Amino acid sequence: MSEPTTPTIDPIPEGLAERAALLGGTEGILTDEQIREFVAGQLASTEVDGKSVCLIIPDGTRSVPLPKVLPAIHDALAGRASSVTVLIALGTHAPMSEAAIDKLLGSTDRGAQATYPEWTVLNHAWDDPEQIADLGEIPAEQISELTGGLLDDVPMRVQINRLCVESDVNLIVGPVFPHEVVGFSGGNKYFFPGCSVHDVIDISHWVGALITASRIIGTLGITPVRQLIDAASALVDTDKYAFTMDVVSGGQDLNAIAFGDPQAAWAAMAKISAQTHITYVDKPYQRIVALVPEMYDDIWTGAKGFYKSEPVCADGGEVIIYAPHITEVAAMHPGLRDIGYHNIEYFTKQWDRFKDHPWGELAHSTHVTGLGTFDPETGEETQRVRRSFATSIPPEVCEEYNVPYVDPQSLDIEALRNDPDTLVIDHAGEVLFRLAEERDAQ
Repeated sequence: MSEPTTPTIDPIPEGLAERAALLGGTEGILTDEQIREFVAGQLASTEVDGKSVCLIIPDGTRSVPLPKVLPAIHDALAGRASSVTVLIALGTHAPMSEAAIDKLLGSTDRGAQATYPEWTVLNHAWDDPEQIADLGEIPAEQISELTGGLLDDVPMRVQINRLCVESDVNLIVGPVFPHEVVGFSGGNKYFFPGCSVHDVIDISHWVGALITASRIIGTLGITPVRQLIDAASALVDTDKYAFTMDVVSGGQDLNAIAFGDPQAAWAAMAKISAQTHITYVDKPYQRIVALVPEMYDDIWTGAKGFYKSEPVCADGGEVIIYAPHITEVAAMHPGLRDIGYHNIEYFTKQWDRFKDHPWGELAHSTHVTGLGTFDPETGEETQRVRRSFATSIPPEVCEEYNVPYVDPQSLDIEALRNDPDTLVIDHAGEVLFRLAEERDAQ
């Protein structure tokens, strides 16, 4: 097993972003009318007549004002597409309830069926083999090439929700944010891992873990994980388009929206997100309190508060995930209890012990721990920073996961805001924090 490494990042190919149509930029808020006219204009010249459309959207763990976009898409496809199926790209998240779907789609008053007639809305059934199509295997030699040798003996089975391959057109609609596995989210990532199953998810996330979240998150370019995702997506033999969006923090407004093939639309928006969703600070902080919003209902999703703040935590400092509403670590991933939270060396230096555990869970474990070392001779594990859970997960359960517990009621958030050594982050999980010296060194 390869050790963690600094990735080789290919720049976004010249002209790729320019292939996409773009409205907006890093400043200003798009009006509802501007968004509606842009969406209608782009789809008017897109070949969807008489075709089945799979409309792929994020789940409720992504801030995005879908009600500003979906009605225009509905009107543009009405009377043209033979059918429209809305597929919620869960990855391996828990399925959304009907009420949660109505809220996501902006249809709480009438319900999704009445708001979007003729549309069928489905959760991605990642755990139902009957709903999954097998697109073949990417051989180990190609995986080695795509990952720069991080994996050299592992092929990747490419499986995806069959709606993505049985529909004539795939239309992705989703935001672009700094991301702990791929660099920047969005684009083809909605296929893999959004609509796929464990093999692609495990391999891609493990490659990200080997690079480490601290190094890859917010890296603008074609990362090794993006290469894997694009290679897998190339096997989806349909017409593929994407609306990508730059979302103002909080999720109510858009700075920008782009349309084109998934790679072009992603590239156009990643360049904008790199300017709007990375905050640079002059110094590292001894303590960071990440206030995780309620749209993240477990640590599996809420840990974004750690990923996106850890880069500005001082050596030996502490990141506190503050989320009193969270009551469990990851109901969909009970295997995490068996391994707990550790740094990457803890696993790579004991690979025979852990190699058969789901790699996606190993990767998540390292992402929520950050950089550190492990000495297999002494069994001593040392972390660069301390991370703690200030949640409603009981102290004894936190201990089982190898995580310190902090009583949420013991924290005076307003007082901490006035502490010069503490950074309190509101709505944590979307904006990435980096040190100004990293920007200046680019």
